[in-house]
Amino acid sequence: MTETVNIAESQKTIPKREQIEEFEQEVEIDLIPTPQPPQSSRGWLVPLLVGTGLGIGLTGLGMTIMNRPTTKPAVTPQSVNLAPSMSVTIASAELTPVARTLSVTGTVNARDLIPVLPQATGLQIKQILVDEGDSVKSGQTLAVLDSSVLQTQISQAKAEVESNRAVVRQRQASLAQSRATLAEANSNYQRYKGLADAGAISRQELETRSTTATTAREAISVAQANIASAEADVRISIARVQQQQTQLDQTIVRAPASGVIAEQTAQVGDVANSTQKIFSIIQNGSLELQAKVPATNLNQVKINSPVVVTSDADSRLRLQGNVREIAPLVDPQSREATVRIDLPATVLRPGMFASGAITIANVPGIAIPAKAVLPQSDGSGIAFVLTDGDIVRSQKITVGEVIGKNNVEIVNGLKIGDRVVVAGAGYLKDGDKVQVVQGK
Repeated sequence: MTETVNIAESQKTIPKREQIEEFEQEVEIDLIPTPQPPQSSRGWLVPLLVGTGLGIGLTGLGMTIMNRPTTKPAVTPQSVNLAPSMSVTIASAELTPVARTLSVTGTVNARDLIPVLPQATGLQIKQILVDEGDSVKSGQTLAVLDSSVLQTQISQAKAEVESNRAVVRQRQASLAQSRATLAEANSNYQRYKGLADAGAISRQELETRSTTATTAREAISVAQANIASAEADVRISIARVQQQQTQLDQTIVRAPASGVIAEQTAQVGDVANSTQKIFSIIQNGSLELQAKVPATNLNQVKINSPVVVTSDADSRLRLQGNVREIAPLVDPQSREATVRIDLPATVLRPGMFASGAITIANVPGIAIPAKAVLPQSDGSGIAFVLTDGDIVRSQKITVGEVIGKNNVEIVNGLKIGDRVVVAGAGYLKDGDKVQVVQGK
């Protein structure tokens, strides 16, 4: 009778190759014969013994594998010797004052906007020498008006001055002649008076000489009056020249104060008049943010409170201002008041929109360098905290206010004294071992 062989049962008794390799790694099997003394004449016995031992060993291996679990033993962390993955710098989470702020928005305006009006009117603009955005100094020439008509009028006025002076000289000559006539008349009168006293001439003749002397004296008075009139005409004509010279000077349009040209509202060829400005100047380039603050928050805002101003137009822009003035009235429609915030001279221009963070209080908080925070896709952040053995672990954190230029507030996730990775944080993963090269 043929014997039936159960293949399934036989397969169970044959150790798998993987099990044999695994067992060889864990059980030391001395398959290589140890060095022996020099072979004797019984050298044929060595191969026989080795073969017999190998057979016994394989048989025991099969039995052992059949009776042991097939899973690998767990490798304890103590058996792993990690090498530092990279060098890093660290910083400690520290207690620091944190500013609590009130967010506001508003429009940038010139603090002092000065209009530049022409003083000479009715004249065309001949030249414009500056552009919008240019910085100017007080007294600097901004534009030139056409002065040809005024220069002609000045020449005529100067000629009139000389004519009037000639009249004065002519009348002064007449006065001298009248004085000579008076002297002669007085001499004749004195001589004729002596003759009349002696009875040599009649009294009527003496009166005639007296009348002649009186007439000569009156002629002198008239000559003096004529000279005064001519001299007055000279002064009037000189004043006219000075007036026209002033008007000529006014054809040069000058900056009334130092600052920045905010706008140009006239062009070459326009006729200047006293009601139309040619330029507007931001005095000293001073700007302000006119921010709207709800009435419910007004009591939190104080004069001279620091303000950090930013602009959506340029994310790099970050200015330091301060509250200069709080409007005394609240808009009855919006229930908001205007707060004026002084700004430094920057790329901001009047009319631009800007945001501000007004400091309303300072409280203690935890701060770390901003470079230690790694933003996550969900809007949160993580930091790598250094633990014992220079092993780092990732810690989810909540970021609060920005502190200065380099630090940020940590609302939760860290405690004072925690050491976080700064340089190199972006290249780490949880559980890495690092080498600290700098930090505290």
